Amino acid sequence: MNAAPPSPSRQRTVWPRPPQALPHARLTEPPAGARVTVAGLVLVRQRPGTAKGVIFVTLEDETGTCNVVVWAQVYERFRRAVIAGRLLRVTGKLQREAGVVHVVAELIEDLSPLLDRLLDPAFRHDGTRAGDQP
Repeated sequence: MNAAPPSPSRQRTVWPRPPQALPHARLTEPPAGARVTVAGLVLVRQRPGTAKGVIFVTLEDETGTCNVVVWAQVYERFRRAVIAGRLLRVTGKLQREAGVVHVVAELIEDLSPLLDRLLDPAFRHDGTRAGDQP
């Protein structure tokens, strides 16, 4: 028998974890070239003049940060998400170079509406901080 899910008034709201996203702390596990999906808050967007149209985005989840490389063609397809997104889910190829891990973006989704859950009166922060995670 399947139990009915708790009613919204009784259900405790938790941090809005994007579905189907690999925690950043586990990016060392898949082999280079693997297709992965990551998600996190946008910390930094950089578009250096010397980078020939490449945009670098730094995402943070509860386990750490992730570097995302957005080539010009991908940027044009997902421009609005790259420019305005506060919480992004990125699917792409894992790249390792000189000990640095990057995700080369193929698909970028703006999940910023999930952040609205933080404003829900039922949301209760459990006191855990990203730095407290194992």
